[in-house]
Amino acid sequence: MIKNDLAIVLCGEAGQGIQTVENILVKIIKQSGYHVFATKEYMSRVRGGVNSTSLRIASTPVAAYIDRIDIFFQLGKELTKHLQKRISSETIVISDLPNNISAVGTVVRLLNIELKIAEQQIKERFSVKGETVVNDNLKALAAGYAYGDKIKIDLNLRSDPSVAQQMIISGAEAIGLGAIAGGCNFIAAYPMTPSTGIFTFLSQQAKEFGIISEQAEDEISAMNMALGAWYAGARALVNTSGGGYDLMQEGLSLAGMLELPLVINLAQRPGPATGLPTRTEQADLNLALYSGHGEFPRIILAPGSLEEAFSLTQKAFNLADKYQVPVFILSDQYLNDSYYNLPQFDLSKIKNEVSIVKTDKDYKRYALTESGLSPRGIPGNGGGLVALDSDEHDEMGHITEDLIDLRTKMVEKKLKKLAGFKVDEILPELCGDKNYSTLMISWGSTRNIIKEAVEKSGKKEVACLHFRQVYPLPSNTVELLKKAKKRIVIEGNAAGQFANLIKLITGIECEQKVLKYNGLPFSVEEVLQYV
Repeated sequence: MIKNDLAIVLCGEAGQGIQTVENILVKIIKQSGYHVFATKEYMSRVRGGVNSTSLRIASTPVAAYIDRIDIFFQLGKELTKHLQKRISSETIVISDLPNNISAVGTVVRLLNIELKIAEQQIKERFSVKGETVVNDNLKALAAGYAYGDKIKIDLNLRSDPSVAQQMIISGAEAIGLGAIAGGCNFIAAYPMTPSTGIFTFLSQQAKEFGIISEQAEDEISAMNMALGAWYAGARALVNTSGGGYDLMQEGLSLAGMLELPLVINLAQRPGPATGLPTRTEQADLNLALYSGHGEFPRIILAPGSLEEAFSLTQKAFNLADKYQVPVFILSDQYLNDSYYNLPQFDLSKIKNEVSIVKTDKDYKRYALTESGLSPRGIPGNGGGLVALDSDEHDEMGHITEDLIDLRTKMVEKKLKKLAGFKVDEILPELCGDKNYSTLMISWGSTRNIIKEAVEKSGKKEVACLHFRQVYPLPSNTVELLKKAKKRIVIEGNAAGQFANLIKLITGIECEQKVLKYNGLPFSVEEVLQYV
């Protein structure tokens, strides 16, 4: 069978450098003009266990996870059960290579990529470790390249020179770049998988882009630092995962009372408690939606691609600034740790909107307005006092216990904020024929997987409806859902959290829920079965 979409999996023990191989290979493949997608899985241990990376190499863009394995490199002694299930009678299994860099050489030979391109990547990667290490890895590369002559596989892969000029980035880097584009100049976090990659990336860019990067002593401090930064006029990002966010909820409620902007990247992983710390899930929608005590508005965004990870993160800062509310970015391990090539982001339309006003001596931080939005001043920008208090307060920001009138007005003021949000709302994306009768509904990281499955099915009556803004539900949600005779929600949790949210708000029941909660992402093949 001639293949124009090659699926490769490399598997080995933690500490064997599987991630190093992935990083080197995606750069070589992209530089050579092939489209590439890569994602990884890893156990929560420094040594031992089984880690693997999956790569797709194609003549056309690829951006989704598949079960099929064409070539399997077994660099360790063991396999986990789910990897064994993915190996078929057509899979070529290679288990006698001396090391991981040899596998790089073999893949390079199979793709007919010039050896010197791979050699250059090896030199760049290992030059800091000295000439001996570089030479040893070049020998391993050459040995693997020679080994590739033994493998017989029919490929029909066509390279495209324009691909070499594209980016190859991960979801974590896309979110980080979106934050920079959104004017982020302060990030506070306590490291926690799978959010750490975003924190690391922004810390690496801190000097160039004027970002203060603060690793706090805990998540409580990180949240409060971010609130202080917004109060002072900065644009701050809080970066965490489920267990860390649990500690931040009191701070979230403080943001609600103070009506401070806030951007939170909540990178989902399986819980409760420590759960599966290095795996993927979409089970924190309810956490983002219902966390915090009292009643105050929020916005929840869920990128489904690297392009959306960039654009939605940038937009999150404008929305937080304008509406003075917490804005969540719901990512997850699968999205954050996936790579693929894509064109350079279009920066020409990006505009950062800052709503800070210059205050006067009669300034009222919490002035009652028809829109619910009060003018936001910051200390030192004008002659007014910018008073904040975690207790209920009057328009000036001073504590009040006026239960007859003012308390009611202040609660209603907060809740009115999103009434005008339709101006800025992010409508769902419809992929497929507009005359659909069945809708496959996605949110967050399932987007590319469902989209590819629908396209491969060739069924015109089936379309994918992808929600990038999951709360508040966009204004055209009911119209799009009612047009379908059958609605199927596909999401990575056990309770069908988004399906339940749709029913709660619209009253529309989704006839089928396709749920997965074993810590692994959906595959294109799985979704294709339902299509």
